[in-house]
This record gives sequence, C-alpha cells and structure tokens, in this order.
Amino acid sequence: MKHKMIGSLAVFALTLMLSSSSPAAGKHPEIEDAIASLARAKNHLLHAANDFGGHKADAVKAIDEADRQLRICMQY
Repeated sequence: MKHKMIGSLAVFALTLMLSSSSPAAGKHPEIEDAIASLARAKNHLLHAANDFGGHKADAVKAIDEADRQLRICMQY
C-alpha cells in the first residue's frame, strides 16, 4: 500500500511539473508524453511482485536515465 501511494504521488508530481509554465512547456509534446509514459512504466515495475530474473532493478535504472536525457531534450 505504501509503495502504491508513493508511486501515485510521483506520477502526480510529474504531472504538475509537466503542466507548469516552464519555457519548454508545450513546446515538445511528444517528449512530455514519453516522460509521462516512463513514469507509468516505472510505477508498474516498482509494484510488480516479480523481479524478472534480476532485470527489474536494471530496467528502473534505465528508465531513470531515459527520463534524465528527455529532460535535457526539453531544454532545446
């Protein structure tokens, strides 16, 4: 239950960040959609009962890196 709440709060925070009036807000809708999709995917992984042969942690790290790169893209 605690993880579900944390995941929900993370998605809510991401939604607020993307809807803020940043200089790039609305400029890159595809990237904004990708960031939101990554947040949902990460949330699903974090709540999955399976660790997928140890690949769950690597997948979460890859999502975090992809999110970081997309946020850099948003600056242009």
